[in-house]
Amino acid sequence: MPPKIRELVASLERAGFVKRGGKGSHRNFLHPKVSRPVVISGNLGDDAKQYQVRAVQLAIEESRK
Repeated sequence: MPPKIRELVASLERAGFVKRGGKGSHRNFLHPKVSRPVVISGNLGDDAKQYQVRAVQLAIEESRK
């Protein structure tokens, strides 16, 4: 069962990412050590797509370097 969008958002916030805002259902997260913003789209209760899960994992890994 895929994680919910709210779980991805919580993971990013725990890792030190800051919400920069967004338009509509899109949320942008920034971290000083990550070169690109992470964009998560969808409502908080929606299932996350596999590409979103992977993007969050890669961004969190990059933030730990």
